[in-house]
Amino acid sequence: MRERFLDHLRALGNDDANRIALEDETRSIRYGDLMPLVDSRARQLRRLGSQRVGLALDNGIDWALWDLAMMQEAIVNVPLPGFFTPAQLTHLVDQAGIDTLIGPGSLASVLGFDATPDADAMLWQRRGVSPLPKLPAGTHKITFTSGTSGTPKGVCLSSDNQLTVAESLAGIAASVDVRRHLAVLPLATLLENIGGIYAPLWLGGSISLPSLAALGWQGASGFDSASGWRVISRQAPDSLILVPQLLSALLTRQGDAPIGFGRFFAVGGATVSPALLARAEAAGWPVFEGYGLSECASVVTLNRPGERHPGSVGRPLPHVEVRLADDGEVLVQGNVMLGYLGDSAPAPTVWPTGDLGQWDGDALRLKGRRRQVFITAYGRNVDPAWVEAELTAEPAIAQAWVSGEAQSFNRALLVPRGDWVNDRQIEDAVASANARLPDYARVSLWQRSTPFTTQNGLATANGRLRRDALNAHYHTWLTSPVHPSADA
Repeated sequence: MRERFLDHLRALGNDDANRIALEDETRSIRYGDLMPLVDSRARQLRRLGSQRVGLALDNGIDWALWDLAMMQEAIVNVPLPGFFTPAQLTHLVDQAGIDTLIGPGSLASVLGFDATPDADAMLWQRRGVSPLPKLPAGTHKITFTSGTSGTPKGVCLSSDNQLTVAESLAGIAASVDVRRHLAVLPLATLLENIGGIYAPLWLGGSISLPSLAALGWQGASGFDSASGWRVISRQAPDSLILVPQLLSALLTRQGDAPIGFGRFFAVGGATVSPALLARAEAAGWPVFEGYGLSECASVVTLNRPGERHPGSVGRPLPHVEVRLADDGEVLVQGNVMLGYLGDSAPAPTVWPTGDLGQWDGDALRLKGRRRQVFITAYGRNVDPAWVEAELTAEPAIAQAWVSGEAQSFNRALLVPRGDWVNDRQIEDAVASANARLPDYARVSLWQRSTPFTTQNGLATANGRLRRDALNAHYHTWLTSPVHPSADA
């Protein structure tokens, strides 16, 4: 499939030479020039003898060109997330055996890379990386997931793993004539890499790649929705890929005017509240919820135009088979990763996701994680992510953490959307979310909190809550015998 994809790009260079393929704030690249520029970068890597490359650039044309050059040369590409800490990046570089870095000199210095004689000032090399850590055969990309601990875990994927998903997504996007995609998530995010670069290129579409700063990203977890909305509304793309928190923030920024553009906006990466999806649909956003994980090369199921199943994550993409174990765990077969970096276990054929689900016709409904569900004092099972999704669907709440293990009522730590949010607004937001929840899942006691970030150890680099750390940090509050009617 890798050769077919690259041949397809060369054919587009001949047949649609003047069509814009990639653009950012400073330049645009037409399909006629795309593969010659990829070839030039491939020659540089070949000349350096690069085998494993860390890609640490901001979103932009150069990120995409280097990514395609490594695919062409079958060089192992290790995207380095900008939101990882220096300690995490150092661990990643050592564990993957990265010998070449593409990125700024400041990062190269921190990670121990030296300047190369190559003309490209963004290329750096590290000496003495021998022997290289062993990888599963066929590995072309290592994507690191932060999981729930501080040490990132490397997921080894082939080019075919990624392009198989991209081809499935391209087929869905083609059904609604998607021609222009705007990348809003960091390109080091596997979902944006596959869905925001490879899928549009399959379609011969145009991809806009503004810098993360221009989009409003601020460090590890901050996002200025005003900046993001300015870029999105100005460019009026056909497609976007969003996580629920971004969708909620952008909807709040949009105001009352209908959006007036867009053909397919995918949302996933975390539990999505039906109320948030309803808000988006009412505002004219063509939102479609999906589900996936890095171990299956991103997207596994997706709602489609004309067949939305509210509250579900859609039906499986054509390249995978999804079934449920006896206990309800979601099992995925087809296009599973080659293995974890540093793990000698044989390549899996079926992936146990750890998520619980049930079928709604041929669409999948998720019912929470096997290990994060808590049981109340009344014996009711509650998935906190479900309640948290309802809370963060409210415009006043940016982040939420819910706990109620062995308690007679549920508590929540709430991060306001901004300094403008007062306690009355939060109280109203909690009441609104509670109205959509059964009594056993409702929040009775809440407290304002500072943001959950990687810096304070309460969230992973991709924004997932570190529940064990939160439980430990707020143990006194969680176990205090405060009656829920007391002030928070």
